[in-house]
Amino acid sequence: MMLTQPNQIEAFRIKTLIKGIQLEARGLKMSRGRSCLAIAKAQLGLGRNAKREDVIAQLQEHCEALLA
Repeated sequence: MMLTQPNQIEAFRIKTLIKGIQLEARGLKMSRGRSCLAIAKAQLGLGRNAKREDVIAQLQEHCEALLA
């Protein structure tokens, strides 16, 4: 499957962030830079004290809206 549309690329990026957050919850790192949770919070405009589950739920809603 080839992703060519901008909304498909953004949905893939969001899904990657979701999986990265789940890995970070288990103690693994996705990259050497900022954490996936920090990137997602900045993208959604959430504060520092937002819960991981809330961030994942909002990312999933955003992803579904992109693909709809």
